[in-house]
Amino acid sequence: MVEGYQPPLLLAAFVASKKDDPHRGPIVKLHPSEAKIRLMEDGELVWVYGPRRHELAILAIDDTVPIGEAVARDVPGVAPSEIVRVVKHDFDAGRTIRNLG
Repeated sequence: MVEGYQPPLLLAAFVASKKDDPHRGPIVKLHPSEAKIRLMEDGELVWVYGPRRHELAILAIDDTVPIGEAVARDVPGVAPSEIVRVVKHDFDAGRTIRNLG
């Protein structure tokens, strides 16, 4: 699935926006030290791997999120108190169709 050291995170909260909310879209929030471990920066595109599926989201670095936890907004397939992994998206990976069968 992923390579390298990717420590799991507990999803502490899930926020679902409403249709008329000014701030919508998939975002995952991490503590700065968790982002540093993963070599991620604020505003980067990241993969959020949950127990059922994985989705792309924008990373937001937030000091109020406890270490070892994450907060997700509008990320399908995850729920509070589940274990997730947040992985940096690899734009340099070559495109391939080998995994399509």
